[in-house]
Amino acid sequence: MNVLETSVMQGFIRMADDGWQQGWHERNGGNLTYRMKPEEVEQIREELQDNQPWQDIGASVPGLSGEYFIVTGSGKYFRNISLFPEDSCAIIEIDKAGERFRICWGLAGGGRPTSELPSHLMNHEVKKALTGGKHRVIYHAHPANTIALTFVLPLEDQAFTRELWEMATECPVVFPDGIGVVPWMVPGGRDIAVETSKLMKQYDVAVWAHHGLFCSGEDFDLTFGLMHTVEKSAQILVKVLSMTGSKRQTIQPDEFRSLAKDFHVTLPEKFLYEK
Repeated sequence: MNVLETSVMQGFIRMADDGWQQGWHERNGGNLTYRMKPEEVEQIREELQDNQPWQDIGASVPGLSGEYFIVTGSGKYFRNISLFPEDSCAIIEIDKAGERFRICWGLAGGGRPTSELPSHLMNHEVKKALTGGKHRVIYHAHPANTIALTFVLPLEDQAFTRELWEMATECPVVFPDGIGVVPWMVPGGRDIAVETSKLMKQYDVAVWAHHGLFCSGEDFDLTFGLMHTVEKSAQILVKVLSMTGSKRQTIQPDEFRSLAKDFHVTLPEKFLYEK
């Protein structure tokens, strides 16, 4: 089957275009990766090349040995993914040691996978192990309201989680584990990958201070929905702070507990109290 005709590639393209439509991907900002299922790889096996050179990942991910990923390209614009997917995206294979990758399809005009490939793969490895393989999507974008909050809220998990939970009742249900926060770091390198992977052992979403959001999920809809929910909550908080500078009323700890009981989620007690 042609790669572009598969449902998984169509889902990848749709999610990327949805992010562009939201305004989260100025210029070449953001990146998206998907860990393919074995049956999805077999479906397009004849379309995949196996003669391209192996390249260093820049991180060691033995837990992803032999896996295939759909990835966005470095310097590529999300605006163009739906228009020229074979030039904007690639399918890569990880070697048996988890040290190198090779391009098997895509990037027709040349180039490399996203510069933040080490961050993506290290976090794929963490989430694969923690979820028994259920999580397959890692998504990084630049939603403006969330970024704006990193200039005014304490760069702490507790502060971001509690403030965003308060802004919309669905938030504690959508991300009941909370949100992690990575202080500002140079993007694309091993250091930010390591710090993010530590947080991904606890959360499905991390804020990169003054930069953007980093989310993990089982499929395209759930991962995009997580990003969308966090940014919508951030937008509400920006409006509240702009109108009053403070809140007259909000959801109380016991009300959060009632919500958790009715929706069958567990909310960490450390996030139920304002600092």
